[in-house]
Order: sequence, then structure tokens, then C-alpha cells
Amino acid sequence: MPELTSNRAVTSFFHRVGESHQERLAFILDTMRELSQQNEPQQMVSIYAKRMAKVLVTDRSVSLSRRELARPHVRVTRYSKWTHQPNPWKEKDKLPVYSGGLLSDLIWSDTANVIGDLNGKLDPEDPGASYFEGIRSIASLPLFDRGVAMNMVVVMSREPNYFDERHLPEHVWMSNLFGRATTNLVLSDELRDAYDVIDRELKVVADIQRSLLPQELPHIPTLQLAASYQTSQRAGGDYYDFFPLPGGKWGILIADVSGHGTPAAVLMAVTHSIAHAWEEPPKSPATMMRFLNGHLAARYTNGTGTFVTAFYGIYDPATRLLTCSSAGHCPPRRRLAGTSQVVDLVFSAHLPLGIDSDEIYHESTGRLDVGDTILFYTDGLTESRNADNELLGTARLDAVMAGCVSCDPTDIVDQVLQTADAFTGNRPLADDRTLVVAKVV
Repeated sequence: MPELTSNRAVTSFFHRVGESHQERLAFILDTMRELSQQNEPQQMVSIYAKRMAKVLVTDRSVSLSRRELARPHVRVTRYSKWTHQPNPWKEKDKLPVYSGGLLSDLIWSDTANVIGDLNGKLDPEDPGASYFEGIRSIASLPLFDRGVAMNMVVVMSREPNYFDERHLPEHVWMSNLFGRATTNLVLSDELRDAYDVIDRELKVVADIQRSLLPQELPHIPTLQLAASYQTSQRAGGDYYDFFPLPGGKWGILIADVSGHGTPAAVLMAVTHSIAHAWEEPPKSPATMMRFLNGHLAARYTNGTGTFVTAFYGIYDPATRLLTCSSAGHCPPRRRLAGTSQVVDLVFSAHLPLGIDSDEIYHESTGRLDVGDTILFYTDGLTESRNADNELLGTARLDAVMAGCVSCDPTDIVDQVLQTADAFTGNRPLADDRTLVVAKVV
């Protein structure tokens, strides 16, 4: 590399000749305001370059990068004499790459340099010689990332000994502060793009997941139905379903996969697939639970710590008998006909699905009365929290049910959701929230 020299020709950034400190401060404040409004890296660099041209007057400048390159290669990312400046973050393939020479020596030196006079010291065969044509002195300002000079700005003058080494530290300082701001903006851009891609994919997952739910509620004799399904993220792990069975009976399933988001949605889809895999409908809720549990534990949840709580009941419209079994699911609420009394729907409870393939599931049978209302739900409802970190709980749920003696299922769903939203202050859901209301008629 040519010998380094220095002089005192160029004024310091902080001591611009002929300006008061108020004028310098106004310039800096205006610069910072303008830069802070930018959200596109290419535009921000252009604005900064124009601003800095008023601070450090030069004849030419070239910006370099060694990202994704091996020594001695160097990429020119910006050149003041180009009529069109390619976007180095989006048009990297349009930027020239050189091997060796002064440009390479400067950026791979990992330090700042001032060369007082290039005259007779630059090899005519230097691959970057055209950038230095007519130039006598240069100053290189490294921009550090992870401890190395990944980028660099080289400013040039036709005058020899134009740059003062004494002012080099502050220019390196200012350049690196701006470089970090630009890097952060680029990362923010890339992060936003990545989020957009992920969000589009999650929307597809959510659409697929919702397509697995009943597109409309079935017509079940002697039952009026209403339902609500809300996820805390794009996709969720709650699941409800209805199964037409022989003899006019209906299976009612509600389930909740542990966790949230896409992983829960995937296991929810798996649970749906298993539930619909039997060629013949299960003859009892306990049989259904054993079937689901066996497949989940053997193939999908073994050793993962993931599980599924579930309630499955078979309802006979002719007799109004409900036979049901639970795998660790929260007890449905039953408001007794003609009263405001709300009780647990009695059934046998067992381990959630997917924990122990040998778990034995039992069932309970009870007759419902005309006017009874059953609320099936997932714990995302009762475990909603308010600003004081209190749980909504079953008592508040029961209070809504008790006050809805003459309400139809749709009204009950609306009032339960309104109560939950008022309790939480309409904060974003922390968990998926599903409820199905069935009224015996």
C-alpha cells in the first residue's frame, strides 16, 4: 500500500470553519430528523451522502464491501460518478467485484488510512485503477460489523495531502454510527419481509385448519346449537366436530392441543385425521378415546411433552341420553332446565390423549331434560386473565349461564364472549378460545 502521510487541509466535522456552534447543531439536528424519517436503506444512504458532502468536501467517493467474499476480493457497492446507483441490498449481482489491488488492500486492512499522495504510487495494472484516475490523495473509513471492516467508504481528492489524519477518528466514528443505523434498517427490512412470508404461510395454515372445522352446524333433532372458534394466533390448537352415527345418534367432540400457534394447529389436524379415520363409527365414547389416544401416543406425541385434552359424547335425540368420556378436558357446564342452577356435566375423567398409550378410558351416561343447556368449551375461555392477573374461572361462566334462562344458544355464546372481553379489557387472546352451546328442545 502507498505510504501514509497527513496534513491539515480539511476542517473537522465538529469545527466547520465560519460556523457557530448553534449553526453546527442546527445542521446536525436537521440531518438526524431527515434520516429518522427514512424506512428504505438506499434512500437513507443517498440523503446521508448529500448531507456529508457539506461536511467533508471531496472530489469523489467509492463504497466497498467484502461481505460473502474471500480475500483478496472486494465489491464496489457505490461510486459517486455512477449515473445510476444499483441497490446493493437488492441488486448485488449488478455490482463489480475485483481481486486484489488498492481497493482490496484498503478494506482488508481492517483500519482507517490516509494516503497523502498517490502520484506515481498506483500500479497502472491495478484492477481498481479507474476509480483513482486523476486522484492524488484518499482517506478510507472502515465500517465495522462483528469486529471486522465489512464495508468501507473511500473519499478522494485531486489535491495532494488533502486529508488531515487528526480528523480521521471523528469521521470514522460518525461513519460507523451511520453504518450501524443503516444495517439496523436493512435488518428491519429483511425481518419485515421474513415476517410477511411467514404470515402468508401461517394464513394458509390457518385457512387449512379452519377448513377442518364444521363449515356449518349440523341439524340434530332435539338440540339447538351455536359455536364460536377464536385463535390466539393465526392458527390454533382447538378443535370441535360432529359425527353422524347409526340410529340417528350424533357424536360431539371438543379438544384442545397443548401449546399455541402452528405446532398446535398441526397436531390439531392430526387429531382430526385420526378421528375421521375409522371405517366404522365408534360404538362408545370410551372406544373413541382409546382409538385417539393409541394413535397419538404411538406416533405423534411420544416423548414430545405434547398432549390433547378432549371430551367426546354420543347424543341420542330419541331418548335425550348423552354418553360421554373425558381425557383431561374441562367439565362442560350444564344449566338445569327451568332454573338458574349450573352444575358440572358428570362424567368419568382420565389422562389427556397422547400421554400414556395404555390409559383406560371409561364413560358415563345421563339423560338430559328439555330446557337443559350444555356449554362445551376449552380452557382458553376460563383461563382468560384480567389486568390484575385474575382468571375468568367457571364461576363467572356459570353466572352468565344462570342469567340466560330464556336465551337461545347464539345469545349465550354472544354473552359469554362479551363477558370474557369485558373481564380482560379486550386484551389480545393469550390462548385459543372455543365454545359450543347445545340447548335441549
